[in-house]
Amino acid sequence: MYIDRLEVNFENKPCYDIVISDDFSNLRDELVKLDIEKKKICIVSDTNVAPLYLEAVKKELEGLNVFVHIFDAGERNKHLGTVSEIYDTLIYNKFDRKDILLALGGGVVGDICGFVAATYLRGIDFVQIPTTLLSQVDSSIGGKTGVDFKHYKNMVGAFYMPKLVYVNINTLNTLPKIEFTSGMGEVIKHGLIFDKDYYYWLFDNSEKILAGDPKALAHMVLVSQKIKKQVVENDPYEKGQRAILNFGHTLGHAIEREKEFVLSHGQCVGLGMLAAFDICIKKNKLTEGDRDFLKNLMEVYSFDTDTNMDMEKVFEATFNDKKMEAGKIKFILLDGIGRAFIDREVSKIDMLEALNSICKRV
Repeated sequence: MYIDRLEVNFENKPCYDIVISDDFSNLRDELVKLDIEKKKICIVSDTNVAPLYLEAVKKELEGLNVFVHIFDAGERNKHLGTVSEIYDTLIYNKFDRKDILLALGGGVVGDICGFVAATYLRGIDFVQIPTTLLSQVDSSIGGKTGVDFKHYKNMVGAFYMPKLVYVNINTLNTLPKIEFTSGMGEVIKHGLIFDKDYYYWLFDNSEKILAGDPKALAHMVLVSQKIKKQVVENDPYEKGQRAILNFGHTLGHAIEREKEFVLSHGQCVGLGMLAAFDICIKKNKLTEGDRDFLKNLMEVYSFDTDTNMDMEKVFEATFNDKKMEAGKIKFILLDGIGRAFIDREVSKIDMLEALNSICKRV
């Protein structure tokens, strides 16, 4: 059944809806609004998600002209080769610009499928059906699509809006613990940058959230989506304030790359946030007590709060970050819990000391 619905606006006009449900039974009704009965449909999924949910989604689309493309799961397959293989499927089956793609899976599936939709025949429609916490609260919202290039994360991409985001909250029940923790990295970030009360709510309600309480999970997903929606609507192309969504990501992405993607995205973002707290403390924006609270919150949700790394390599990797402008990094810091801002004066020493604060001691 329906739980909630949000309308995302683009340039002050309605663009697409986010539908939150507890199953897939309303999916067809939502797709009919997109004139789906006259279109070819290609469900793009991966080898982790397809065995769990592909048949359920196909059942809801019974009688329609449905094709499927499945690729091997994992960040290591988020590259142009996978994109090329999806192009082949679409070309072979004569998909045209009036047809539609459905991205069934987590962030990797959504990013790849969205990039294919943005570039195939210069753009066809697509729908996000996110099945992980990370994709439900973050990557499916806002129109960022893309793939990694060599070792550079999300280096090739486009801003391209979906026609619908359909969230089945119960897909969280099948998430491995490591994937749930990864999603919590973005959830915690939302509270830190935008909503102090929500941030503390995540601690106070951690037992319910970790136990999979449906009401707690639905509330958490909805609040995070509202935060992401509001920031994206105010700055859809990340020319200004949308950059606050990158809190923890500058060093987090660099750690992710230096660790060769062994750690999950959310885990690396968590480490990046903890490192950013070190800089905020030195700039008298936060206190040691604030850092201790974040560390405790991360431990509650099974995050590591330190890691082995080559700090110089991590620092060098920050200069390949998409957030560079005129040779300077747009570093996101906090001016108190729930208040993020852009700082372009974070130095190498600041970053190395911050990395040292999360470097595992032997």
